Amino acid sequence: MCWCLDIRLTQTQPVGQKLCVCSSELHLMYRFKQGLSAAETGRLPANIVLLLLLLFSGACRSKKTWPVSFPQEELRKRLTPKQFHVTQERGTESAFTGEFTYHKDEGIYHCVVCGGPLFSSDSKFDSQSGWPSFFDLLKEESVSLADDFSFGLHRVETTCSQCGAHLGHLFDDGPKPTGKRYCINSASLAFQAAGPAEGGASASSGAATCGKVDL
Repeated sequence: MCWCLDIRLTQTQPVGQKLCVCSSELHLMYRFKQGLSAAETGRLPANIVLLLLLLFSGACRSKKTWPVSFPQEELRKRLTPKQFHVTQERGTESAFTGEFTYHKDEGIYHCVVCGGPLFSSDSKFDSQSGWPSFFDLLKEESVSLADDFSFGLHRVETTCSQCGAHLGHLFDDGPKPTGKRYCINSASLAFQAAGPAEGGASASSGAATCGKVDL
């Protein structure tokens, strides 16, 4: 896979520079847009390579394996295209399009991939952001966090701690008592209603993403 970026370097004057990031070779080749021949093209120093990979390649996850895993072929058959894109490819949806954005029924929200319990309806609130939002987890160990530097921004990605499915992002602008806003894709969730139906999971799922800040 190869990413191409345009950046500006300021020395005596701004110089346009095009970068090609090749993950297979783990280095960046750079070329000035103006005035340089192929012979003058060189390699960026290793420390710059690592910095740019960190900034532009997305989430920096420290956890490589998960307790539960599923073959990609199985997930493509079991999940909708939207669910697969969001949970497996770290996708996102437009604001106000998710099935659970305005959902107010009492119950538990589960991971749509592995069924792990994530959030209670008791912690759901209207953030007016266009995505389902929660101020607390059902259990602290339900969700794993990772730094996300995609698009040149620093955010905190949330994933299911059981299967690694992408859920959304965590922000520090939620209500009391936690001050947290877990901004979660509807496509990452399945819902189990409380009451007599408990245990007979009414799992509906749709898609959306997080936050007052776009995912």
